[in-house]
Amino acid sequence: MVQFTLPKNSKIRTGKTWPKPAGANVRKFQIYRWTPDDGENPRVDTYFVDMDSCGPMVLDALIKIKNEIDPTLTFRRSCREGICGSCAMNIDGINTLACIYGLDEVKGDVKIYPLPHMPVIKDLIPDLTHFYAQHASIMPWLETKTNRPAKEWRQSIGDRAKLDGLYECVMCACCSTSCPSYWWNSDKYLGPAALLHAYRWIIDSRDEATPERLDDLEDPFKLYRCHTIMNCAKTCPKGLNPAKAIAEIKKMMVERVV
Repeated sequence: MVQFTLPKNSKIRTGKTWPKPAGANVRKFQIYRWTPDDGENPRVDTYFVDMDSCGPMVLDALIKIKNEIDPTLTFRRSCREGICGSCAMNIDGINTLACIYGLDEVKGDVKIYPLPHMPVIKDLIPDLTHFYAQHASIMPWLETKTNRPAKEWRQSIGDRAKLDGLYECVMCACCSTSCPSYWWNSDKYLGPAALLHAYRWIIDSRDEATPERLDDLEDPFKLYRCHTIMNCAKTCPKGLNPAKAIAEIKKMMVERVV
């Protein structure tokens, strides 16, 4: 389970309970609601969804609620295939993607909150401005010094295989927002997602800026706030292991000193 914290000096209040439809296969959804415009504390609204007319994923239920019950409910979504990372949220205490998280995986009432320990823009939408800025800081692109080849930068099959388990990251922020070290030091610690991407470029055989990349990460907070708690690997909806990537960066730091 991932801890969910409220904005400072606030507490969740009981919100509106929407009418329960007729039917034997009805599920209860408790969804975090907050808007910056009404001056009120966050609340939890209760909805009831007829599962006989709803798709199997949590995102299907959210879309049904927005389309048929409460059009003011706000959340991000895009691909519905687990490849864009837009619909990341905390479902039943787990950071995951609503589009690939089945309702059959949730026992009892479905409780949905925004990603924890992030500023909330509205309802289930966290403010990812700082998260994206940290990603940009690790130079997530190929840095080269030699002349550009006529056709393409060639790479062996073995070197390409080193990128497996890294390039698949969809920047959903599930891992970083499940990390206690990131909760406490997000202003200086880059977090699992940014560091996984940093390692992806550090080990790319085509990249020629590895020393500079490592120099930039040689900092008491950027890299070394990771205590290998492993929440990141446990919660990643793509099955990736950011903690392993971070450990590999630390190993490279030691080896270049020796």
